[in-house]
Amino acid sequence: MTIQILHYEFLGPIKLAEWGPPMSEVVFVILARNKDIFNIIYIDQLEKTNETDFFTKNKKFKCWLTHTGSEDNLYLSIYPMAGSEEKERNRIVNKALEQYKPICNVED
Repeated sequence: MTIQILHYEFLGPIKLAEWGPPMSEVVFVILARNKDIFNIIYIDQLEKTNETDFFTKNKKFKCWLTHTGSEDNLYLSIYPMAGSEEKERNRIVNKALEQYKPICNVED
């Protein structure tokens, strides 16, 4: 399954709890599921992780839970960008932030 964000085809969404490492050179989106609707609540990029608790240790994890009510409602979609530079990934993140204004990217 894929989800279109801007004009990019992101893989997923899958339940965040079902994710497992490794993951490298991706733009990722955290989605809140409410029935059959997925709302973007956070967007970021990463170079690489092998940590199984990468998402639960994220500084915005509490924000994600606040806006979903439960980890069961948290979903992940990724846009793989193998061989990409951080600036390339950040360009997509910034365009998506402008377009969608995800609540957990805005809140401090």
